[in-house]
This record gives sequence, C-alpha cells and structure tokens, in this order.
Amino acid sequence: MDKKQIHRELQFKAMRSSGAGGQHVNKVSSKVELTFNIPASEGLSDREKHRIQLKLKSRLTNEGALVLQCDEARSQHRNKDLVVKRFFEMLKKAVTIPKKRKPTKPTKSSKEKRLKSKKKNAERKASRQKPDLG
Repeated sequence: MDKKQIHRELQFKAMRSSGAGGQHVNKVSSKVELTFNIPASEGLSDREKHRIQLKLKSRLTNEGALVLQCDEARSQHRNKDLVVKRFFEMLKKAVTIPKKRKPTKPTKSSKEKRLKSKKKNAERKASRQKPDLG
C-alpha cells in the first residue's frame, strides 16, 4: 500500500454542512466529502483491492468507490484532515489479516481452581438450608 500515491488519488468535494450555526452556516462550505475509486487505484495491489472490496462492501458505491464525509469541525481544512485520517485507518483495518486463533486446552491448575470454586459455592448454598432434625 503506497500511502503517497493513494493520497494523490483522493478526490475532495466541499459542501454546505447541515445543522445549527446561524447565518454563517449558509455561506460557507465546511463539510468535506472524500471519494476514492478502489478499482482504478495504482497505490494498491490487486490482493489489497480485493480484500478492501470484501471488507468494505457495504460502504462502496456500485462503481466500487468509497465515499466518506466529515462535518464535525467548523473548518473545512480540519474536516479534510479528519476524513483523510479516518480513511487511512479504515484502509489499514481492512487490509490487515487477523492472526488465526490456535485452540488451547485449559491448564490443570485452572481446572482445579474451577472445581474448587464450584465446591465452595455448593457448600455455601448447602449451609443456608435448614438443618435436617429428623
């Protein structure tokens, strides 16, 4: 994954942000929309593209483009930085392959500890009962 190449391929679009803000909100375009076309990217290998398309399937458009928006900050520049940061975190998470879990058995001491606590609990509950005077 070539971060610099990917950064060059990103497309940004500024638009008016929704929500409260008074008169100023109607004049400035602080919301930023990031678009990244995965199939056309030269910064990703074919394997990475395939993995990203599998992992982020629900977030992609019909053309295979990933679209992210950010309108958290009042500044367009801050929103742009935030959306780029979020984009790279999302890519990194989608590309990394998790370690395969090795099934293990419980240790002897953990088995003994479990049985000991069960016995202790059973004795505690048995001691709550009324004594049998019969």
